Amino acid sequence: MAEKISILIVDDEESVRDSLYNWFIDDGYVVECAENAKKALSILQTKDFNIILADIKMPGMDGMEMHRRIKALNKEPIVIIMTAFASVDTAVQALKEGAYDYVTKPFDPDDLSHLIRNASTQIALKVENENLKNKISTLDNVEDLIGESESLKLVLKEVESVAQSNSSVIITGESGTGKELIARAIHSNSPRKYFPLISVHCGALTESLLESELFGHEKGAFTGATFNRKGRFEMADGGTIFLDEIATISSKMQVELLRVLESKTFVRVGGNKEITSDFRVICATNRDLKSMVNSGTFREDLFYRLNVVNIEVPPLRERIEDIHLLAFYFVKKYCTTMSRDLISIEPAALKHLEEFEFPGNVRELENMIERAIVIGNGKEIRLKDLPMGKDVISSSIESLDDLERKHITTILNKYEWNISRSAKALKVDRATLYNKIKKYNLVQEK
Repeated sequence: MAEKISILIVDDEESVRDSLYNWFIDDGYVVECAENAKKALSILQTKDFNIILADIKMPGMDGMEMHRRIKALNKEPIVIIMTAFASVDTAVQALKEGAYDYVTKPFDPDDLSHLIRNASTQIALKVENENLKNKISTLDNVEDLIGESESLKLVLKEVESVAQSNSSVIITGESGTGKELIARAIHSNSPRKYFPLISVHCGALTESLLESELFGHEKGAFTGATFNRKGRFEMADGGTIFLDEIATISSKMQVELLRVLESKTFVRVGGNKEITSDFRVICATNRDLKSMVNSGTFREDLFYRLNVVNIEVPPLRERIEDIHLLAFYFVKKYCTTMSRDLISIEPAALKHLEEFEFPGNVRELENMIERAIVIGNGKEIRLKDLPMGKDVISSSIESLDDLERKHITTILNKYEWNISRSAKALKVDRATLYNKIKKYNLVQEK
């Protein structure tokens, strides 16, 4: 660590500067000197130092004032005050103002070296702590939210806004749109990011298993319960719990969940001790909860407890401009995973990806790219490597006019014969599209 630590010595006595300089250079530190506070502050305008050794009594600006100005520069070095014995009271005052320690003249080389080593250790711990925080933040962001569409930008603004609160959130959207990624983005941008994000897929568990999963159980609570087990609410203390497919939980679990959300307390299955947990809840569903409330299959009070903030994730068919970005992102991801050289996507394949409806949304696109990389053996993903590409290739015996007519009809129907949107998707102007409609005698189906 010593060779990475930089020290600035500020003292008006040349003999003191020379002695300290030689000691610390011999110990392997990077060292510079300044003969007064003004020169030191000038150096600090362009360089950062880990440790500053400053004399209190100097002509002009003294060490105390220099220390205050260093703090005003938003610099965070460790400052050690040097003083004569008669000025110990002043040095103690410097400690109160944030100095790390003080030393009295004349110096004991061993004591001073020990003090600098301790300061260096503190610096190393601070760096390690910052690295750990950055690592945790990286782990929270398992994947990036890829896209430049206006609809995704709107979602990201909502994520940024809601992340700083503790309010409950319901994320809605079709299957495969990335609702769990949104939940992770909210958590990783929140003050709770250094605590766990606990995910529970409610639709995959029976009522009894879900109860045990959420609340935990005591040994002997049921057959097979051979030990005490913490529940997900307990694990999420300080952090966030993500309840996916919330619309699938039973009426009994809805009542239990409402009670836990209101009190932040619960009892393990088979236990009698009340447990408290500080968690934030984020839910996701691909169903219309409001309609379920109206039909009586989802509790109204639970709905309003959960639905403080609603974030709707758009389907991929409404994010056409994001498809190529996502496609190349997944290419890079799976080429790296499979230890393959990075490949490209041929224009025809990319064009048909952008025109596909993607009922399975981003998850389906990811699956297509992974499959294409597995079955392909060239330097690019070709149209024939994609599931929907086979139908296009098999139709090649038709005339170009037939293909154009079918394609224009598909786009017009997709956008419900909205000429402006259809022309934009086809990358032609409105007049050209009208001419094509007239040419092929296309008529909107009623």
